[in-house]
Amino acid sequence: MTAADIEPEAPGARDPQGDSPAVVASRQAGAKGVRRALSSPLSSLIVIVVTVLWTIPTFGLLATSLRPEQDVAQTGWWEIFVHPSITFSNYHDVLFNGGFGVSNGLMPYLVNSLAITIPATIFPLAIASMAAYCLAWVRFRGSDTIFFVIFALQVVPLQMSLVPLLKLYSGGVHIGSVQVLPGLGVGNSYAAVWLSHTMFALPLATFLLHNFIAQLPNDLIEAARVDGANHFRVFRSVVLPLATPALASFAIFQFLWVWNDLLVGLTFAGGTPEVAPLTVRLAQLSGSFGDHWEILTAGAFVSVVIPLIVFFSLQRYFVRGLLAGSVKG
Repeated sequence: MTAADIEPEAPGARDPQGDSPAVVASRQAGAKGVRRALSSPLSSLIVIVVTVLWTIPTFGLLATSLRPEQDVAQTGWWEIFVHPSITFSNYHDVLFNGGFGVSNGLMPYLVNSLAITIPATIFPLAIASMAAYCLAWVRFRGSDTIFFVIFALQVVPLQMSLVPLLKLYSGGVHIGSVQVLPGLGVGNSYAAVWLSHTMFALPLATFLLHNFIAQLPNDLIEAARVDGANHFRVFRSVVLPLATPALASFAIFQFLWVWNDLLVGLTFAGGTPEVAPLTVRLAQLSGSFGDHWEILTAGAFVSVVIPLIVFFSLQRYFVRGLLAGSVKG
């Protein structure tokens, strides 16, 4: 090949994705317009107002949980600025005593929630990430059908599966008088809640991670394959590091969902202090101490602070995961 054979790209040539120059210019103009709109003073003002409105109730919850009982009963939480009176006895009562002589504070249930939420977040992420890579980059007959079936499972209401799952865990699966699957024997245990949350999260997790992983550059995958890496090595060394924003984004959603869940935890774990999550005990507190706002707000803030820590710890990955592939050009 000579220098004469190398011609400069024509002004009207298409981009590598096959789009015409007009489409490319329109896409770039749209992206610039979105950036300009989101960075305008009006947008910044709206974000500030929404942030303040979201923060005020949270700060009011914290202020009420730190005030003595008589102050909470007589004045609003904003009086803490005028007559500051702070006590941590509310947190001691709600965590260790339960409040007003009631045993079994929130601490055992707080530990139960962590023991439920962390595995119930890790398990679906691990399984869904491997399934997403397999469906995106390991081509086999029926892969598209499997993907669409997984996508369709998202329309199944969670409530419809509670009774069948309870029967599966306790007595197995029967067709008439024939037992197809034996009972798993995991009722009222962590395993039952882990399995349930994992099954409920897998369709959405696989769908979202598949869409992210499928957009990874084909050259990277091919280069790793040429270097002799098998699928497991490609998945571990190439795909997982690049998919960290998507994994962190879904991890936040899954953690918040499992942490705030009451229905699944109460159905499969019961209400015993050995297994039941924090939301079960908070529901009991609201029924027992409906007039004692200092106890209820202290318990509510304990349940709020851990998700906030998780969210702010993974915030940079969360934003990258949401914006990945959303704007081109």
